[in-house]
Amino acid sequence: MVSTTAVKRALAALATRTDTARRPYVAVIDEADAARADVRRAAGFVDAVGLDRLAEAVAAADRAGDEAIASRGREALDAYRAFRRAAAGDTGEESDAGGAGDAHDSADRDHFRSGPGIPKPDTGQDADR
Repeated sequence: MVSTTAVKRALAALATRTDTARRPYVAVIDEADAARADVRRAAGFVDAVGLDRLAEAVAAADRAGDEAIASRGREALDAYRAFRRAAAGDTGEESDAGGAGDAHDSADRDHFRSGPGIPKPDTGQDADR
C-alpha cells in the first residue's frame, strides 16, 4: 500500500529532477495515468499534484506537439473529473421530466413524508405551531 506521503515525495522528486530524459509534463501525465488503477494512489496524486497541474502538463504536451502524451493526459484528466463528480454524487444523467423514473427517484430521495389522513391526537396547541 502506498502512503500519501510517499506519493508526495515521489512526485516532488519528479518535479525537481534535473535529467532531460523525460520532460516534466511527461512525468506528471505518466503518474496521473498510472495512478488511475488504484483509488488510494489516485487520491494521493490529486492531493499531491492536483488537477490544475495535470491540466498544465496536458497544455505543455500540446505546445510541444506530443499528441500521444497529450491525449493520455486528457483521458486521465477526464477520468479524475469523473471520479470527482461520482464522489460528489453527480451521475451526470438527467431523466425526462414527468417520466416514470422521476416518481420513483423522488420517492427514494424523500421517503420521510407525511401521508394524508393520518390522525393526530389533539394536543391543545395552536395549528400554526
